[in-house]
Amino acid sequence: MAIIQGRARKTEAGIFTASMADIVFLLIVFFVLTYNVEVDHTQVQLPKTWVRTDIPKHAAFVSIDKNGLIRVSTGKEMSLPVGSDEEVVTFASNVVAANPNKEFVLKADKETKYEYVDKVLDALKQAKAKVIFLLSEQKTVEDTQ
Repeated sequence: MAIIQGRARKTEAGIFTASMADIVFLLIVFFVLTYNVEVDHTQVQLPKTWVRTDIPKHAAFVSIDKNGLIRVSTGKEMSLPVGSDEEVVTFASNVVAANPNKEFVLKADKETKYEYVDKVLDALKQAKAKVIFLLSEQKTVEDTQ
């Protein structure tokens, strides 16, 4: 301790922020790696069913709203609208060519006409999709009362 004119010099209190920057960096990396993006935001009212099966995390999505608008997503990016069944075949063929075992999830509003669902199922079969999940909402005990 240095003595200045008969008094002891006090060290100033301080907050060391060097380690705080490391912690913030690690938190940012953690949140970036664990962030889960929902790729299909199409709002539909799903039909109810008793069956419960978990769908694969990175499956390709095909959604149909009650007006027959079809949207597609590979499971990695946001869904995009397509204009016709031929475009669904082209989309699904490209996905199957990249990964022959890729699962598809068909998400249709409960008020959608069955002919739209049937055309999309035919398009997926034509593209040689091996696994197709039909998305539904699970019934609960309250639904039966």
